[in-house]
Amino acid sequence: MRVGTIMETKPQEYRVGLTPTGARALLEAGHEALIERGAGIRAGFPDDAYADAGARLCDTPKDVVARADLLVKVKELLPPELALLRPGFILFAYLHLPNDAAGTKALLDSRTNAIAYENVRLPDGSLPLLIPMSRVAGRMAGDIAAQYLKKPGPGRGKLLGGIQGVAPARAVVVGSGHVGAEAADVLSALGAQVTVTARDPGKLAALEASLEGRIATRIINPDVLRELLAGADILIGAVWSPDGFAPKLVSRDMVRSMGEGAVIVEVGIDQGGVCETSHPTTHAEPTYVDEGVIHYCVPNMPGAVPRTSTEALTNATLPYILKLANKGLASLRDDPALAAGACTINGHLTNESVANTHGLPYTPLSEVL
Repeated sequence: MRVGTIMETKPQEYRVGLTPTGARALLEAGHEALIERGAGIRAGFPDDAYADAGARLCDTPKDVVARADLLVKVKELLPPELALLRPGFILFAYLHLPNDAAGTKALLDSRTNAIAYENVRLPDGSLPLLIPMSRVAGRMAGDIAAQYLKKPGPGRGKLLGGIQGVAPARAVVVGSGHVGAEAADVLSALGAQVTVTARDPGKLAALEASLEGRIATRIINPDVLRELLAGADILIGAVWSPDGFAPKLVSRDMVRSMGEGAVIVEVGIDQGGVCETSHPTTHAEPTYVDEGVIHYCVPNMPGAVPRTSTEALTNATLPYILKLANKGLASLRDDPALAAGACTINGHLTNESVANTHGLPYTPLSEVL
């Protein structure tokens, strides 16, 4: 099979869908790798590295897609790229279709076979292609919160860990998954007073044990959030929802109660975020102030560390890329985890949540393969 990747066009998105090591693995398995010239440069992978791995370099995205059977990307196709779609073609990327009615329609109309990274699900319910980026974003969230708490800027000028005789910053992490765990680890390691709040007491207990008591935990409810956020220095929104929409857990009044110069980092902003005051920003203009509180709401946070993110992502996606390259759509019959990622197959919408969100007909995957 011919497997291609193209340069990401989302603003300030510097990751690339395949590393030279991944391209070499495809060639060793008997496949062909097609790479748009310059696609990996911003992640630290020059064209020569792909050529040395045996990949074929193509001049334009159109050249790649015209030849490829499978396109491996990082982010969803943007409107100018939708014209590249064609029947029978396989697209494998983060798609976020519940928030993209136009993209969903384009995939269906073109009869493109689209499989979403974020929906690939193992039998235990874990999301192997979301986990590495969640970990990157979680670790970044702690660093970013510390940065914006300082001056110059509207931050309240507080050192995260305080110093002898001066209290540390107080941080609240909403969510105990991979994002929340990494953010809590970084914040507590830097000396902040951290409380993680979530619904699952088992996860909270495990997180508290893994961080050796460096954090406190609370079962989430509106009263607990109201108590924790009053005067808090930092809020990390780390909730992920399987239906594509994060619950609005933090009201405008709760945000206001944090006070001037506090910092909110919404890691799950691509699902809307947990705060009523949150809306997406970009790496170019990452923050805004609402109710006196700094909001950092960049959807593609891992794009700021593209070398680390690309390597971590390819490590996770490559086994599934090889399965698709070896067997095409037949691999969806063999691998339930990969099948869970199928969104549009042979012109049918096979993801029930996306169908319900957009009011479109849903067809079980078993009926279209």
